[in-house]
Amino acid sequence: MANQREQVGGARRCAEAAAGCGRGASAPRWGGDTIFAVSSGQGRCAVAVIRTSGPGSCGALRCLTGRREPPPPRLLALRRIRDPATAETLDRGLVVWFPGPHSFTGEDCAELHVHGGPAVVSGVLRALGRLPGLRPAEPGEFTRRAFRRGKLDLTAVEGLGDLIRAETEAQRRQALRQMEGELGRLYQRWSKTLTQALAHLEAYIDFSEDDNVEEEVLSQVDATVRALEQEIGAHLQDGRRGELLRGGVHTVIAGPPNVGKSSLLNLLCQRPAAIVSPVAGTTRDVVEVALNVGGYPLVLSDTAGLRDATDPVEQEGVSRARDRLQQADLVLAVLDATAVPTEPAALGAALGSLLPPTSTPCILVLNKADLLRGGQGALHDACTRGDTLPPTILFSCKTGEGLDHLLELLAGQLAQLCGDPLAGSPSLTQSRHSLHLGDCVAALVRYGRERRWDLGLAAEQLRLARRHLGRITGHVGAEDVLDIIFRDFCVGK
Repeated sequence: MANQREQVGGARRCAEAAAGCGRGASAPRWGGDTIFAVSSGQGRCAVAVIRTSGPGSCGALRCLTGRREPPPPRLLALRRIRDPATAETLDRGLVVWFPGPHSFTGEDCAELHVHGGPAVVSGVLRALGRLPGLRPAEPGEFTRRAFRRGKLDLTAVEGLGDLIRAETEAQRRQALRQMEGELGRLYQRWSKTLTQALAHLEAYIDFSEDDNVEEEVLSQVDATVRALEQEIGAHLQDGRRGELLRGGVHTVIAGPPNVGKSSLLNLLCQRPAAIVSPVAGTTRDVVEVALNVGGYPLVLSDTAGLRDATDPVEQEGVSRARDRLQQADLVLAVLDATAVPTEPAALGAALGSLLPPTSTPCILVLNKADLLRGGQGALHDACTRGDTLPPTILFSCKTGEGLDHLLELLAGQLAQLCGDPLAGSPSLTQSRHSLHLGDCVAALVRYGRERRWDLGLAAEQLRLARRHLGRITGHVGAEDVLDIIFRDFCVGK
């Protein structure tokens, strides 16, 4: 009976706390339910952050802390956190109150900073789950609410996800730049330019006969569309820098059997990721590891030795190796230094017979340099004199000779492929951006053709181009065009 009375009393206190949030400045601002989740990641840790978002956040905070008022906004306050059903103390921690719209989601939000032990975290989550109107958040729901409240556009949402997943310095810089809105602002500027051009074109179509719109408006629209087509086209021709930096530069180790490809993989990743054996053809399947080289992400694949195999399993391995070569962003070609010619032209021919003709960047690694005796000098000269050769180094997986030089070459190639994430305009980071921008440019090209015959059809192409830009950021509106018409043209004056 005492426990039942305590639960009834706890429910009454929570109801009073929630009702109290309806008075004054901290009244709920939004409809809908209130969500909660652990925002600091799973697993045992020193401090766990539990976040709520929605109209019940204030009541939940007051209910769990037993205070009549929430702490001052955006200031940490030390509170005893209790289970409202039993009044049992769950933990002593810091709480923060973020009244909407000045919060991450734009809704009323609260955070509980508690000790990160599983028992504490699960106890607080159970207490929140028993409160009326609160439910566990779905994956990504906090960010989805921020998008719906206009706190983030889609590119910023993607940047936030990339920042959480970033493993290298360059990835962090690019993701932070995108999350802070640089890419979104670029696309929104293009969308605004298109909206203005469309508004002027429609004004010309509707009102030119009344002499309310000047003739040169049409030529101004044409010039604007041509300039925008060129600017977006240049943005698309970035060599996939942003996508490579985001997903990692896929690098394939390729070469004949038994030249040290697996040993090179193990040396670069500093662990026995691939089986090493003196028996040729040991590697059958693709072995893949992710590395951080010079702050850039590298996805390194060890592949089967390239040769005319007779064993069916090895044939499948060679086939997969050739498929990976076709998809590679960078190739580490490995040859046996003791078995290659010392003339640059002959060395280039040996490399060409191994790899298919391609424009993919390549680094030639001449392994087993520790076995060279008197021919090392001649081979070194061939490496430095071969103008037609890719960057070439003498290397030894056994002694580590040439490792620092290889890492320098790799870092240089990665920097060239990915670029500086802080320099110039922000890069494309998603394939969907490229898809919509390509469709946008195609619509602008069609505008130039339709413009000669039918201005109405030309205007429709501008609408399509604008719609594709809006799909990137998540902003697709129709009223903007009317706003500019009445702002820029005094129709009916």
